[in-house]
Amino acid sequence: MDQHPAHNRPMVVVVMGVSGSGKTTVAKLLAETSGWQFQEGDTLHPPENVEKMSAGVPLTDADRLPWLRKIAETIDGWRAHGQSGVVTCSALKRSYRDIIVGDRPDVRLVYLKGSLDLIRQRMAARHGHFMPTALLDSQFATLEEPSPDENPIVVDIGGRPEEIVGEIAERLRVAPTS
Repeated sequence: MDQHPAHNRPMVVVVMGVSGSGKTTVAKLLAETSGWQFQEGDTLHPPENVEKMSAGVPLTDADRLPWLRKIAETIDGWRAHGQSGVVTCSALKRSYRDIIVGDRPDVRLVYLKGSLDLIRQRMAARHGHFMPTALLDSQFATLEEPSPDENPIVVDIGGRPEEIVGEIAERLRVAPTS
């Protein structure tokens, strides 16, 4: 099934949130259960960005620009081929979301929302990820939660991944695209 259930046409979902909010887990599961393409946004970072983050240095907007453009290219590639997909991206600022979602009516934003304490606990338990927990505070400081005019689907991350994906899928079915 490579179609949006309610509108019978392809769509792309951008799963956003701070590091540790469960973007990869939720996005992969959503893509698998929907039969859609999947792209882990972090793998599109240039090597110099990964090096900076691994060293605990927050990225600047200039650092992020080539990465955001690469995510937008991925989204536009799926759209051009009539494919549905799910991509992860922290998308912390409105200006970033303007690049990757912008005025694309078939691209929906899903915001995985959770408290600093919950996410800090999750990150402390994670192994093998390049984002140190020290950068979490800078992510929360940078975060501009999506506003209603962005038509986001906001989901609390307190549940199990299957529950979160179920809620997203249901809300994609009933939510109108702008």
